[in-house]
Amino acid sequence: MTEKVLFTGKTHNTGGRDGGTRSSDGMLDLRLAQPHPAAENLFGAAWSACYIGAIELAALQRKVKLPAGPAVDAEIDLNALDGSYFLRARFNVSLPGLDRDVAHAIIHAAHEICPYSKATRGNIDVETNLV
Repeated sequence: MTEKVLFTGKTHNTGGRDGGTRSSDGMLDLRLAQPHPAAENLFGAAWSACYIGAIELAALQRKVKLPAGPAVDAEIDLNALDGSYFLRARFNVSLPGLDRDVAHAIIHAAHEICPYSKATRGNIDVETNLV
């Protein structure tokens, strides 16, 4: 099977108190003044958006009808230990109306599908909660 690039995100970032980021397509244009840790917010937004898509695909593969508006609240912690920095993540997933066992199976499968989850596997502790 041949690999196919589905999308390439392109951004330009500048630093400092007047820092910011802008995507080449103009869909993203944000002020990211330092020392605000906006990177964790952006990472959480991107990862959880991808993860919702993975939840939808996991449900489709299992022929499970999802409730309207599945939601993920992502929390990305920036931590320091002995002069080293690392991330930790929590996903609080809402799939109202689904049987809890079915919902747990779907959110577990979504981590196997989501490219962000794959990229961070083994590098970031991730806690997933069904709320």
